[in-house]
Amino acid sequence: MWFEILPSFAVIVVAFTIPPVATYALNKTFLGNAFRRDVGIKFNELSYIRDHRITGDAYKPKGLESIPDE
Repeated sequence: MWFEILPSFAVIVVAFTIPPVATYALNKTFLGNAFRRDVGIKFNELSYIRDHRITGDAYKPKGLESIPDE
C-alpha cells in the first residue's frame, strides 16, 4: 500500500537534513558564528578582509559611520 513508502521517505529526509544541521552546529561551536562566508572567489575573500579590517567583525556589517574620517 501507499504507507510502505514512509520508512524509506523518512530515511531520505533525515539523510538530507543532517548536513545543514551539522554544519550549523559545528560552525557555531568552533567559529563562534553559525554562518560561514564563502571565500572561494577572490572578490568574496577581499570583501571579507575589508569588512574585518574596517569594522573588526566580518559578520556584523556596519554602515559608513564605521569608517573613520581623516
